[in-house]
Amino acid sequence: MSESNTELKQTDPEIFERLQAEDRRQGRTIRLIASENYASAAVRQATASRLTNKYSEGYPGRRYYQGQEHTDAVENLARDRACKLFGAAHANVQPYSGSPANLAVYYALAELGDPILGMGLPFGGHLTHGWKVSFSGRFYDAHHYEVDPDTECIDFAAVREVAREVQPKMIICGASAYPRTIDFAAFAEIADEVGAYLLADIAHIAGLVAGGAHPSPVGAADVITSTTHKTLRGPRGGLIMCDDKLAKDIDRAVFPALQGGPHMNAVAAAAVAFNEAMSEDFEDYAHQIVKNAQALADGLAGYGLRLVAGGTDNHLLLVDLTPRELGGRDAAVALEKAGIVVNSNSIPFDTRGPFDPSGIRIGTAAVTTRGMDTDDMAQIADFIGRVLDDLDDDDALSRIGSEVEEFCADFPLP
Repeated sequence: MSESNTELKQTDPEIFERLQAEDRRQGRTIRLIASENYASAAVRQATASRLTNKYSEGYPGRRYYQGQEHTDAVENLARDRACKLFGAAHANVQPYSGSPANLAVYYALAELGDPILGMGLPFGGHLTHGWKVSFSGRFYDAHHYEVDPDTECIDFAAVREVAREVQPKMIICGASAYPRTIDFAAFAEIADEVGAYLLADIAHIAGLVAGGAHPSPVGAADVITSTTHKTLRGPRGGLIMCDDKLAKDIDRAVFPALQGGPHMNAVAAAAVAFNEAMSEDFEDYAHQIVKNAQALADGLAGYGLRLVAGGTDNHLLLVDLTPRELGGRDAAVALEKAGIVVNSNSIPFDTRGPFDPSGIRIGTAAVTTRGMDTDDMAQIADFIGRVLDDLDDDDALSRIGSEVEEFCADFPLP
């Protein structure tokens, strides 16, 4: 046990035990939350470093406090590595997470009340893409595009039609629950036609983009935002990338407009993650995520489960439980009892409410990090199928849970 954990145990045994219990939970369960992953030991060590102690308002070379020799070096490394990893001209690594990163872009490029156009939340978009309960839906004239009702994929003719109608200041592409490839070039063509900025939110697929397993928005989008965790496998943080002409506006929107001092421990950890993502191992990991997602989709289809959009091209899949006459909330609860962690999720044109939708969302980034491959996805599909067959049988769920724990023992946490 490290010295820091020894100190924690002595200082606050209640929190220490909760953290120990969380370690055990993560090790014993199959983690299929599409937005979660396992950061490396190096990333976690940077997150827990003494940079937690440092205030660094401003940017490298232009700070408001003294004592910035090492923080400047760390932030410059993070920015340079992000640019090299994604091929971007400029990067801001200070946003606290993905939603603040998106807020900064809105602040920089739009005025209050300007029309914006993003994917609707019920069709796979994110809250910050203009949904009514988010700042983006309250402060801007938000409009939305949907997916085609037959294919459940983005219909670019429909996107173009609504863009021509509303003349948005900004179009947002990217999603939190869309299982198919995002055509950034097609969005850029529409944005150019109507004179809109294009924001590509790649929070979910950033690791796939970095590893060459998904097309990049660099060169198509005016601004790119992301989290640094999820498939990118770093700390909890945010990232904004853009070309040089927008760099000053973006940086000023992050600081001083919206944030104070950056979390330099998270910036250091992001720099570590960017460095890890430039390895051949990471490229293999990114492609394996997609292979695993497709194998898991095939396995679930074998149990008669309907996959939204017919399958997946990325790290996630949406499972429609309507043919089984099940709700997503009940399914997610039963799966957790058996040691399989997913989230309930709305499907396109869902007839059920958001708190008990018709689907579940499943992601393969975390299990891929643990070393699971396509053969293991067949076993996971079997676990899921059996749980859904015995949803109300706690004894059966307990037995499956024991099998899940035994299965997970072969894949230690990073």
